Amino acid sequence: MNQKIYNVLFLCTGNSARSILAEAILNKVGDGRFRAFSAGSHPKGTVHPFSLRLLESLGYDTAFARSKAWDEFAVPGAPEMDFVFTVCDDAAGESCPVWPGQPMTAHWGVPDPAAAEGTDAERHLAFAEAYRMLNNRISVFASLPMQTIDKLGLKRRLDEIGQDLPKAG
Repeated sequence: MNQKIYNVLFLCTGNSARSILAEAILNKVGDGRFRAFSAGSHPKGTVHPFSLRLLESLGYDTAFARSKAWDEFAVPGAPEMDFVFTVCDDAAGESCPVWPGQPMTAHWGVPDPAAAEGTDAERHLAFAEAYRMLNNRISVFASLPMQTIDKLGLKRRLDEIGQDLPKAG
């Protein structure tokens, strides 16, 4: 039996940190059932070096990582998305392109680690915290019984996943 592979787009404004982390996480924990992408409304053009360092330290291949505009995924021939998740509050409030196929959407806001100030150690900690939050949410998402849950129930679960999760310590 061929199981459907779901295309998922993670959106943020700059596409340099949170959405890149989310793309990497889902492509790993999705176990071949999901194909993740990321993009930004106003991409920075480069991936934040702390994002790359964190992913590499956790054993991810970062060759996929590039900062790109979301309209790359709204043109003919682009992969049709099943899900589109915003991971920053700014992108959630912007007018998004019309996505072919009318994907299910949700907002999973995470504080921007690229905006963190302080020592390099404190800034690295902000990236680790963003990774932790995204990993928790994406792990719950990836474990949902996609084939057996109705659309309304699925939408409710996606919105619940985006609610604040308990913070460590």
